[in-house]
Amino acid sequence: MVFVEGGTFKMGSDDSDAYDSEKPVHNVILSGYHIGKYEVTQELWEAVMSSNPNRFKSSRKPVERVSWEDCQKFIRKLNNLTGKNFKLPTEAQWEFAARGGKKSRGYKYSGSNTIGDVAWYDDNSRNKTHDVGTKAPNELGLYDMSGNVWEWCSDWYGSYFSSAQTNPKGRSSGGHRVMRGGSWYI
Repeated sequence: MVFVEGGTFKMGSDDSDAYDSEKPVHNVILSGYHIGKYEVTQELWEAVMSSNPNRFKSSRKPVERVSWEDCQKFIRKLNNLTGKNFKLPTEAQWEFAARGGKKSRGYKYSGSNTIGDVAWYDDNSRNKTHDVGTKAPNELGLYDMSGNVWEWCSDWYGSYFSSAQTNPKGRSSGGHRVMRGGSWYI
């Protein structure tokens, strides 16, 4: 786990290629928190869940083909095994960490302006996932936040508010959960 020092940032994007769901840009204030340095590996998933649901099997590859509910079961079991309180990040926590937190250099992707430096995606993945941490990290030392597999957040999907928010938790209900990042096929 990596500690992300709290801070203020502008969440969302007003770029011409941004999706409507990424607008409007708004100020967010976050307290400090921890986030995983790597995507959850198949090795860890198997140790906790005694199963491997993945298409691309390898101990150091990220877990894929798991639902938000599957992740909640994994987290409950992991917490029971460790006595800790792991949880999925909120969408705001995820975005702040991906941008490099207070150490952000303003890159387009998580750690670089060149996607191939930091992400496995459709142009370089050879149609499969890859071992975690094999591309360059971002400013906080976090890996694979712009590719390899999509990452679940705790929030329900919903439009952004234009007003400033402090430690937002997202919508309290909805039809879909938030995924962020990117993947080997997009």
